[in-house]
Amino acid sequence: MNRIDVREAIAQAHHEEWARVVASLTRRFGDLDIAEEAAAEAFATAVQRWPADGVPPNPGAWLTTTANRQAIDRIRRENKRDDKHRKALMSYDDPPEPLGAIDDERLRLIFTCCHPALAMEARVALTLRMVAGLTMPEIARAFLVAESAMGQRITRAKAKIKAARIPYRMPSAEDLPARVSGVLAVLYLVFNEGYLATSPDTDPVRHDLTAEAIRLNRLIRALLPDDGEVAGLLALMLLIEARRPARVSASGELVALDEQDRGAWDTALIAEGHRLVRERLAAAATGVAPGRYQILAAINAVHTSARDMRDTDWSQVLALYDQLVHLDPSPIIALNRAIAVAELDGPEVALAAVDRLEDKLDGYHAYHATRADLLRRLGRGHESHAAYDKAIELAGNTAETAYLTRRRDQLR
Repeated sequence: MNRIDVREAIAQAHHEEWARVVASLTRRFGDLDIAEEAAAEAFATAVQRWPADGVPPNPGAWLTTTANRQAIDRIRRENKRDDKHRKALMSYDDPPEPLGAIDDERLRLIFTCCHPALAMEARVALTLRMVAGLTMPEIARAFLVAESAMGQRITRAKAKIKAARIPYRMPSAEDLPARVSGVLAVLYLVFNEGYLATSPDTDPVRHDLTAEAIRLNRLIRALLPDDGEVAGLLALMLLIEARRPARVSASGELVALDEQDRGAWDTALIAEGHRLVRERLAAAATGVAPGRYQILAAINAVHTSARDMRDTDWSQVLALYDQLVHLDPSPIIALNRAIAVAELDGPEVALAAVDRLEDKLDGYHAYHATRADLLRRLGRGHESHAAYDKAIELAGNTAETAYLTRRRDQLR
């Protein structure tokens, strides 16, 4: 196996095993700092040794064993000798638990990181790091904040878990509904990072992250089958994931929704997503108001119901966005609403709405990409070119950058 293959094997192991290793160590040592650092050291050891020794037959078991030894070495260095750590030291060479048994540990880790004692942003950031294995720059971009600020936020969250002695366990049945909103927020951001990766150093679409978010969402739905937002988020993920085969061209360029080959969409995922949306619409008819994820799922159901972009029911899309704005008056929702406005009322009306968001979204590449497209449709080529330049400067996704570059160059 050559060095390129080894690097790919390590990258794949990181995608597949990071959460399992961290969850296993957290369960064993009860310390997120130890778990994260030992897991990182295990992967660093793999980078050093696998090129010479070869990729082990079971990378997950190798990483778990190595991380356990790294954690115990750290405990020895720090001379922590409470009962739990003595037991860990006694089992220095014990084989790791079977990886299948750790799957539920990841869900437990999510609920630990999403404890209500933490601020919502801290819960999301900590889980993106500990469970999804995202890097600090990736998490910072997801929150549109500086990397240093995000690092401090995660450090404080881990310290609070330790100081407050927050237990590493699933919440009780009566506490579960109140705890789930933070978990759903995490899964949504994990999915979004997979759907359109923010880093230029990764694949533009990370199926490992979208698949993991869907898998964990299904587990939560099994725990809370009557929760509308759990079902809504699952429907949203499925309807977006269904379009993945058509989202990146063979040349590595993002394919916009209006240019996608709808015949390549996954019809099974669409059918499941539509069924969940219909179930939630039926619940809404009985007076149960839909939440944010249910409305987003309904919007995506409208898009995936159209056989062609020209068949899209934009009036329904706009009506749903109007409902969503009341629940979530965020500038990003307002930006997405403006795209529907452009289809119904024209680009000039939409551009006025988008320009009102400048103070809040000037550092967000999609804001400038949306402006660029609206200016292009209005024939204001010079301004459109400048907006595309700004969007390209801010975009981290390689497929999206390629798409924006082509659209900008077509203005010439």
